[in-house]
Amino acid sequence: MRYLIIAGEASGDLHGSNLIKGLRKADSGAEIWCRGGDLMEKAGAVLLAHYRATAFMGFWEVLVNIRAIRRSMAECRKMISRINPDVLILIDYPGFNLKMAAYAHGLGIPVFYYIAPKVWAWKESRIALLRKYVTRLYSILPFEIEYFSRHEYPVHYFGNPLVDEIERHRELLCNKGSVTGLLGLAGKPVIALLPGSRVQEVKRILPGMVAITGYYPDYQFVVAATPGIPEDLYHRIIGTREVKLIYNKTYEILAVSEAALVKSGTSTLEAALIGAPQVVCYRAGHISYYLARLLVKVRFISLVNLLMDKEVVKELIQGDLNERMIVKELNSLIRGGWKRDIIRRHYGEIRQMMGGPGASERVANDMAASLKSIMNEKN
Repeated sequence: MRYLIIAGEASGDLHGSNLIKGLRKADSGAEIWCRGGDLMEKAGAVLLAHYRATAFMGFWEVLVNIRAIRRSMAECRKMISRINPDVLILIDYPGFNLKMAAYAHGLGIPVFYYIAPKVWAWKESRIALLRKYVTRLYSILPFEIEYFSRHEYPVHYFGNPLVDEIERHRELLCNKGSVTGLLGLAGKPVIALLPGSRVQEVKRILPGMVAITGYYPDYQFVVAATPGIPEDLYHRIIGTREVKLIYNKTYEILAVSEAALVKSGTSTLEAALIGAPQVVCYRAGHISYYLARLLVKVRFISLVNLLMDKEVVKELIQGDLNERMIVKELNSLIRGGWKRDIIRRHYGEIRQMMGGPGASERVANDMAASLKSIMNEKN
């Protein structure tokens, strides 16, 4: 069968790559195309367009780049028509993907939505669009089951794919001595810096992170760098500070870290599943932040706190992301800090909540079986 998958950011590329591997097992005749990233291409899909072209963060940033986004949408519609897949699979990225869902629905193409839009946080009206255009909706967060049930909308939960990804690294991550040597980090204990995977995020968040390095001469700071960010941007922000830059080794860096400063997003859950005590960091443009305060209706921004429905990790947002606050919170997490063991206990609860590995394959099996049923009904 013919699959077209659309993802719009780094986390979607990761989850899409694991889904592609699962689809190839579930459907030996699968033909897969994607608008995604390097990982999805490496997993075996034909990469038609890269997500980097429209990886904008924040209300204002989306608005000022609206022409580029509209061009990308137009190209994506042409892509859907040209490929004419048996199913369109959308991964998160709702502002863009719900429009693709409407277009595919109009062509009579079934739409599977993987990683449900966070309508519980804002734009609950999108539930009506999901009902209208999406054939099958998949969640990766356990609390969404009850939420969608209240709205009498069926959602399918097979676990969280991050568990799969971390499990693949488990043997290596458990051998911290080996990882430390592999990364060249022997000697001082490590504090990890994860400033995000978008240029805008790095520009806004990394300066605050590296500003506190002078307070910790007995530690080494390591930026978990991502391929979408130019190396010279990292170096301009780091300046003359003693901060190491390591690409494509995020899990390994977290595994050997005594503590981590982590940009809000998927990485907060990755740090929790690996066991790195963390401070969550977030800073948006002033207009975007103001609009978010008006529109978003959740108490927390990190997945760790949302899953536990209480503050487990400290969230430093906008003005709170400053030297004094970062140092205060980091001191509570490094060896001897009063929060360290408390956070790790909560992490254990989250790992139990997420369930075991195999989510990506279970979702892929369900998608292949559901599509086969739909095709049989058509015939």
